[in-house]
Amino acid sequence: LRSVRRANTNSFIVVTGCYAERDPKSISNLAEADLVLGNKNKKDLVSIITEKFEGFESESLEQTNDEHIPKSKTRAMVKIQEGCDQVCSYCIVPKVRGRERSIPSEIILNQILTLEKEGFNEVVLTGTQLISYGFEYDNVDLNHLLEIILSKSKIPRIRVSSLQPQIIDQQFLNLWENERLCPHFHIPLQSGSDRVLKTMKRRYNAANYKETVNLIHSTLPQASITTDVIVGFPGESQSDFEETYNLCENLKFSDMHVFPYSTRPGTSAWYFKHTINQNIKKDRVKSLIDLSNKNAAAHRQSLLGQTREVLWEKTIRLNNTIHWSGLTDNYVRVYAKSSHDQSNKIRPTILTSVLNNQLFGTLEES
Repeated sequence: LRSVRRANTNSFIVVTGCYAERDPKSISNLAEADLVLGNKNKKDLVSIITEKFEGFESESLEQTNDEHIPKSKTRAMVKIQEGCDQVCSYCIVPKVRGRERSIPSEIILNQILTLEKEGFNEVVLTGTQLISYGFEYDNVDLNHLLEIILSKSKIPRIRVSSLQPQIIDQQFLNLWENERLCPHFHIPLQSGSDRVLKTMKRRYNAANYKETVNLIHSTLPQASITTDVIVGFPGESQSDFEETYNLCENLKFSDMHVFPYSTRPGTSAWYFKHTINQNIKKDRVKSLIDLSNKNAAAHRQSLLGQTREVLWEKTIRLNNTIHWSGLTDNYVRVYAKSSHDQSNKIRPTILTSVLNNQLFGTLEES
């Protein structure tokens, strides 16, 4: 929050999410927070902001750089599930978001059909525990929901957000025979050490996880797999960290989100002893980020020469030249030059080069 305020002195900063739900009083006392909204109030964000800024004119708002504003709607998030019953030892989500509950498939489908009419070309299905979707209903699960969306909507791209490895089997992956499902899987790992995973109360081990990733690669060779890793969990030994590093090196993720462990009051890990020295934690984080950058660069290089469908979003200035910016179906950022408006268009694009760790392409002629 402080770095955001320093970089954007005239901005209006809204804090929301799990932290805002758990401890709104502490955040409200920060000078950097202009508005605090818990998870339950996020749906009212637009109306609250609109009311606060009614009739308000700001030079900083008027001078917004148009080059970084999406020209039209492209991608929409559709929540299909809320809450979590799994109670990982480090996570506050179950306390601030409550018990697991699924949104009925007919409501989800109607939302997607509305977004389709509004011109969106991609929806992302989100939730805290997608593995549990539909548990309240008879013969309903995530597979069933995807089949409904594929058969009853025409939206061009459907992306599934964070998944547990236990839900991914051959039947699940067979759904990706339909090219509307984006070949990108985000599967949090958190640790490659079975001992640490058990202490975290995760419901898989390193071998299970590796088997899942290998199954994806064998079924969908061009799929991208991304992950989350927590470094410096209480009691994480050097050997535990090396197991995590070696597994990440072996699986060659296309991207990794690396987080240093931080305590959350109200979680069981809050009471754990054997905390990790901050300097050791910092070194381990750097080591994994370096590995992530190396693997991500190799992944971009492996895509060169391929033609992939890219959903173009907006223009951005790179090296004093305007480029279009968009995402491939397998979730890689691409830049390309075009004299035509490509906003919210899905276009086959030849991936041609990597410069300064950025992937560039050429749009195929219509």
